[in-house]
Amino acid sequence: MQPMRLQSIDQFLIQPPQPENLAGFRRFLLEFWYFGIKEVRACLFVGLFFASILIVPRAGLFGLPRYDVLFVIALLIQGGMVWSKLETVDELKAVTLFHMVGFALEVFKVSGQIQSWAYPEFGYTKIWGVPLFSGFMYASIGSYIIQAWRLFDLRIRHHPPYWMAALIGILIYVNFFTHHYIGDYRWYMAACALGLYARSSVVFRPLDRDRSMPLLLSFILIGFFIWLAENMGTFFGIWRYPNQLGAWSTVHLGKWSSWSLLVIMTFTIVAHLKHIKRHIHIAE
Repeated sequence: MQPMRLQSIDQFLIQPPQPENLAGFRRFLLEFWYFGIKEVRACLFVGLFFASILIVPRAGLFGLPRYDVLFVIALLIQGGMVWSKLETVDELKAVTLFHMVGFALEVFKVSGQIQSWAYPEFGYTKIWGVPLFSGFMYASIGSYIIQAWRLFDLRIRHHPPYWMAALIGILIYVNFFTHHYIGDYRWYMAACALGLYARSSVVFRPLDRDRSMPLLLSFILIGFFIWLAENMGTFFGIWRYPNQLGAWSTVHLGKWSSWSLLVIMTFTIVAHLKHIKRHIHIAE
């Protein structure tokens, strides 16, 4: 699909036809429809990448192991996003940072001393036991937030001061490492985030009217859908937790809270992009 075609679709979603005399249940249905379409479009990177997980055979393609094929596909998707101008170079820098942060976490978690999960298959693009495509799973979260920001015309009301948000984001990330040695302070982090973002709300526009919801609720909902995607990844054997080595079982529900906290950290990075800062109201 040509870049101009993609941009025209986005423009239609951002400025859809204005409905006349629409109220009640009909308005709800139309707004819900546009909300769903915009969500699907914002998940373009996520959708294409996880579709490739479903499609690529376990044995790989063209003599390449599955992990390497997924890495090539992820590079093509990311390159296509920039080529089609669905992501800017500045946004690509943020997405690359997500990739690096996620990959570093993966290397630590699969290390021999920790072994929180494992990538059991062979791959030429595995470094320290972690396939390079894994970082794109984290980058896709940032890509989703960036795309949703534009499509929904997101605005944040009563956002905490940036230094406070950055501090809690750093502490959340550090706790993913340190809880193996000095205790898990996840719920303390969650309590701090609850107080920090208690007044924060996100304003979005599904159709022609602004709607709002608590920002914390959006973090929790995104974390839930990532947890569902993680279940899909483990079901197809892309990676496995120790309790899934014999037979597959659902990922522990506690991972939902971990993903929600990671979303807060990701959101903090996105919030520092110049064009997004203009739509964030800092609480006084």
